[in-house]
Amino acid sequence: MPEKIIHTACPRNCYSTCALRITVEDGRLRRIEPVPENMATSLGACLKGLSYLERVYSPDRILSPLRRDSSTGSFRKVSWDEALDTITEQLLKLRSTHGPKSLLYYSASGTKGLLNSVGGAFWRLFGGYTTTYGDLCWPAGLEATRLTLGANEHNAPWDLANARLIVLWGKNAAETNIHQMKFVDEALQQGAQLVVIDPRRTETAERASLLIQPRPGTDAAIALAVGHQLIEQRWIDESFIAAHVHGFDAYCARVASCTPAWAAAISGIPESQIIRLAELIGTTKPATICAGFGMQRYTNSGQTMRAMIALLALTGNIGKPGAGWIYANLRTQLFGEKDPVAFFPPEHPDPLVRVSISTALLGPQILAAKDPPIKMAWIERGNPIPQNPETPTVLKAFRSLDFRVVVEEFMTDTAREADIVLPAKTFFEQTDVIGAYWHDYLQLRAKVIEPLGEVKPESEIYWHLARRLGFSPEDIEKNLPGPSDTAIEAWLNRKLAHLPGVTLDRLREGPIRMPDTNDVAFADLTFPTPSGRIELDSSEAAARWGVDSVPAYREPVESVESNDSPGTSRYPLHFLTPNTKNRIHSQFGNLAAMRAFEPHPVLQMHPADANARGIVPGSRVRIFNDRGELTVVVQFDFGIRPGCVVLHNGWWLTDGGAVNVLSKARETDMGYGAAFHENLVEVAPA
Repeated sequence: MPEKIIHTACPRNCYSTCALRITVEDGRLRRIEPVPENMATSLGACLKGLSYLERVYSPDRILSPLRRDSSTGSFRKVSWDEALDTITEQLLKLRSTHGPKSLLYYSASGTKGLLNSVGGAFWRLFGGYTTTYGDLCWPAGLEATRLTLGANEHNAPWDLANARLIVLWGKNAAETNIHQMKFVDEALQQGAQLVVIDPRRTETAERASLLIQPRPGTDAAIALAVGHQLIEQRWIDESFIAAHVHGFDAYCARVASCTPAWAAAISGIPESQIIRLAELIGTTKPATICAGFGMQRYTNSGQTMRAMIALLALTGNIGKPGAGWIYANLRTQLFGEKDPVAFFPPEHPDPLVRVSISTALLGPQILAAKDPPIKMAWIERGNPIPQNPETPTVLKAFRSLDFRVVVEEFMTDTAREADIVLPAKTFFEQTDVIGAYWHDYLQLRAKVIEPLGEVKPESEIYWHLARRLGFSPEDIEKNLPGPSDTAIEAWLNRKLAHLPGVTLDRLREGPIRMPDTNDVAFADLTFPTPSGRIELDSSEAAARWGVDSVPAYREPVESVESNDSPGTSRYPLHFLTPNTKNRIHSQFGNLAAMRAFEPHPVLQMHPADANARGIVPGSRVRIFNDRGELTVVVQFDFGIRPGCVVLHNGWWLTDGGAVNVLSKARETDMGYGAAFHENLVEVAPA
């Protein structure tokens, strides 16, 4: 068979959403190459993207339905008929005994695509379901941006090359947004300066002229002190403020006492660094602040992000080339709201859907659910047992259920707890359409190969179940695409009909930027906020979230400095659990290609902290608090702020490094995010 070239796109939960050029020969993937037409990802796939060749054909991939033996706990291969008949029997029993809302439908972000909405449509036809609100990833920052600017949009990725100052605040782009570094480097070559704010000295920080390493959770204090200094030194754009900023006087009153000395005492960084940061932001234009997701996973993080955005408003660095706030660009989100309201419990309850379980509080709230209690769970595109806060409680909650179905590619920690495991497709095995959250390209995720083994795409699984459950042919045809490629493409074209000129045929020609797009966000200086301006004083923030209407600093609940945090004297170390270039959360780490770079969990620790505890490099150590314990190998790193230890997230329980064994289920101050980065531990020799 001659080789074929097919353009598709990676649907992982990653900034890049890379366009990919796939070579197929004899029905197998052979090569993965870049697609230059996507200007955001013209360099091509990362190491994880290249490892798809292994991922698709891994001998560990689940290629047929599996059923747990209740007596031994082991799994055996079963036919699709047996798997679907068993699920149908359980669903009918559940609905008649406890009602449809006793089923928890948990869908995460492991794979993006318009077809993901089919799951919700199916469960509505079933009669209803319970689902989650909030998100593990980013909603505090989304809500802070919406409250301040009115929308989550930012300049095109390549516009960053126009900046003369780039502040990467809590972001290690060289590992987690690798294509962004191309534009950072272009800016640096043209004389720009780079500031990195991170408790770790990362690969990104090696390019910076200033590295600031604060105590975790204190970024708002730094931002408020920078605002104080900008105003005191008159490094502000008064005409921009007068025309486009709401709440400047209230903000001035707030930061009047937030001196660099005050913030230095809180954050543990030199006062001179705060003054230098303010000078750079106040005197260098255009300036861009690009914030990572990690620091908005604290109980004070929404206010932190608002305080950071305020610095751009004060200096007029919004709505211009090379200037602005880079956090999330939701222009390609085709379903739901283009703001974090999609993560909130609905203001007007849906009679069919009970949105009652916080993603951040998943374990405790499953156990506490009443009227009806949760008796069954369907999990797809996620691995919640190791990835959600407070893993021991999540595990207890899943084991309390009568029946669990997991749709998965590999035998993850969550799949191991299932009664039925259904094989999930890879994105090469079904056509879909995907957006992004860093650039504004809409892309075709074209089918490249036929599903391996007995794999059925999720939409096809729902179609077969609908027929078994006796849904009317009219309801099935209206809500669920049939299993054929033709039916899938017809469904997708209907979903795209509201976008002028956007069809599957047009997407086959290459990525399409969203209609009415602009390289510069807010270029018309129109802000969809209640005042029509950038809001430094937000009455909605106070009314909805109970926070101060003006950005303020509050010590994290779990903090070595907090009087409200029990046990801090016993657990004096900040446990940082950042992402790594070798995984996307809990995906890819099981592949041999990735294990070659990171074969087992490693705790990174400053030698000063290790020596004080009698720990030697390469030894095994216990990381523990009142919630749990891990035992891993330790590695010394002089680049980490003393008082902090680092273990990359994404390890499974079976690897011995699942970081959420140690985290607490709690929410962020706004947006219903997970505050699981607010975590204190102690480390001792094993």
